[in-house]
Amino acid sequence: MKELISRQLVKYLENRGVEHIFGLCGHTNIAVLSELENSSIKFINVRHEQIATHAADGYARAKKETAVVLSHLGPGLTNAATGVANAALDCIPMVVIAGDVPSHYYGKHPHQEVNLHADATQYEIYRPFVKRAWRVDSDHLFPEILEKAFQLAESGTPGPVLVSVPMDIFSKEIDVELFERQKHHTKTIQKPSIDDETAERIINTLLEAKNPVVYAGGGVLLADAAEELAEFVNHFDFPVAHSLMGKGAVADDNPLVLGMTGFWGTAFINEKCREADYIFGLGTRFAEADSSSWENEYTFDFPKTKLIQIDIEASEIGRNYPVEIGAVADLKQALTVLNRVAKKIVPEGRDNEVLKQEIAANKTAFKNSNKEYIEDNCFPMQPQRILAEVREVLPRDAYITTDVGWNKNGVGQQFDILEPGTIFTPGGFATMGFGAPAALGVKIAQPERVVVSLVGDGGFGQNPALLATAAEENIPVIWIIMNNSAFGTIAGLQKAHFDTTLGTLFEESPDFAAISRAYGVEGIKIEKAEEFKPALEQAIAANKPVVIDVAMLNNPVPTAGHWNIMDIYSPDKKVHHVATN
Repeated sequence: MKELISRQLVKYLENRGVEHIFGLCGHTNIAVLSELENSSIKFINVRHEQIATHAADGYARAKKETAVVLSHLGPGLTNAATGVANAALDCIPMVVIAGDVPSHYYGKHPHQEVNLHADATQYEIYRPFVKRAWRVDSDHLFPEILEKAFQLAESGTPGPVLVSVPMDIFSKEIDVELFERQKHHTKTIQKPSIDDETAERIINTLLEAKNPVVYAGGGVLLADAAEELAEFVNHFDFPVAHSLMGKGAVADDNPLVLGMTGFWGTAFINEKCREADYIFGLGTRFAEADSSSWENEYTFDFPKTKLIQIDIEASEIGRNYPVEIGAVADLKQALTVLNRVAKKIVPEGRDNEVLKQEIAANKTAFKNSNKEYIEDNCFPMQPQRILAEVREVLPRDAYITTDVGWNKNGVGQQFDILEPGTIFTPGGFATMGFGAPAALGVKIAQPERVVVSLVGDGGFGQNPALLATAAEENIPVIWIIMNNSAFGTIAGLQKAHFDTTLGTLFEESPDFAAISRAYGVEGIKIEKAEEFKPALEQAIAANKPVVIDVAMLNNPVPTAGHWNIMDIYSPDKKVHHVATN
């Protein structure tokens, strides 16, 4: 029996358990959209493809499943590219299905084709950042390619893939047996672990160390291994530092958590890592900002400090620092083995009250250093007060998305994440415009949880059309626009090093509350500091989409680490950012 490929594609996705698809229409994909009309899969319609890919990214992170995006060729693919690249650098599984030019017009330069160097090669635009890009040249191979696409997106280091489908193939009929055959293939692949001998070697090495530090990256959260990591560090009272992407791998109220390292890390945290004789790195590539540009005097002092590293991807082992013990493994499985072996080696565990008291004293001192800003009634508001009041109001299990600027760097440094896996930030690509649409996907994935997007006015201004989707689908996200009328972080850099702010400050910031109301979303413009907290409480209680536009001082996030772009701007000077207010 034969059936339309578009119909069989939708059935295939239903059978995989796909519940939502994010995307935007085009003449190349409407055959698929037409089949989705009678499907159990909900199509989340957007006004710009970058919104679709960021929302799908947030959805995949919150649901811990592969997200699916439906795109159009040409400008559809290029509009979506930034969001797909962001997912790639943060290792988020995503399958992008894109319509392509009709196969019988290869070489003819049909409508919207990109072909200045080769014919029918638009899929190659994605090659630098997807795990693989397929062009479906034979209709009978499409089912097999789909199966391979999902498997590749989910295996090893997760990431996005592209399946580019000539539009005429969507409208062809093929034997249903070709799709049915894929049901017999496993949908989960066993991931590698470590053996007891390796676990014993790692544990004994750490036990013999004088100042060991466990360093958690985003791979811990991708592997859903936060519970296992907490069990491991609590058993031995090992201190835990983390990368930006590893924030929340262990809850911030755990007494063993040091905090975030690197440029935006505090002097205490960076020094604890620099003085460690062993670092146990889990699911991290030791990225530049987290490692103070890999300069030994600031955060990590390898090879004086010895490194033990576990990652699912072999190429990450020793990427930036030499490794004494390295293992390729799924972190959830590896930590399960480590915990079992740990109880054999040290059944009762170990206590280090002195360390915990030292960490507690440092946290208290750091919070006290911000007290004057948190209690400041000035308006525009202090960013520290905004973050403090958000944390005070939000439920412990609320989800947070950030963008770039204070809402990312300041959150990483100062905002406590109390339940692992509840903060999503654009780490590898540092994409301005991620946070606001990503929150749509998070709320769709976790409808019973409070979802708040902390975003700057620059970031929210990238894609305000996301509000149309929020209104149409009634997606009750709360967007807090920390509005400093600037691309604030860059403005602070430019002012500090070049004494100008050209191109970084806005003469007048839009009224985002009014813009929101025009889209059919409630908009609240804060006029004084005392209004902010009650407005957030009311927004949470309302359970509907709400935008809170709050004016904020453009004070830089305090920095104790290093980023060597400063040396490029101002050689031999110790200058980072300055306030531009």
